[in-house]
Amino acid sequence: MAEQPGQLRVSPTLVIPLAELAWRFSRSGGPGGQHANTADTRVEVRFDVAASPSLGPRQRARLLERLGPEVRAVASDERSQARNRELAQQRLAARLREALRVEAPRRATRPTRASVQRRLKDKRRQADRKADRRRPLAD
Repeated sequence: MAEQPGQLRVSPTLVIPLAELAWRFSRSGGPGGQHANTADTRVEVRFDVAASPSLGPRQRARLLERLGPEVRAVASDERSQARNRELAQQRLAARLREALRVEAPRRATRPTRASVQRRLKDKRRQADRKADRRRPLAD
């Protein structure tokens, strides 16, 4: 998605100003030698759902129900803090987008007559196959 500087586009109806995001940087774990021991490349971004003025009432209610009052995303995949910032933003946007998605209600349907007959035929064939493996009854 095309992003304007200073804001995070989650969906066509939701754009969050970067000022509403809280950032924290720390040292990344794992190998990397001296660079890993001195550079704060791990990025954690937090978004306060409960206090955000960018959310509409329905969006806020849905996010609070599905994700809670605060949403976090962490990235420590790359050696660059800037790249990890981008990854954390993308992950946060993906989590918010997924939580905002409205699922269509399922409509109950009946199986077709042909599918029922097919299922029963396969079931009978499987039963016969297993019956053929049994020992014959001793008279």
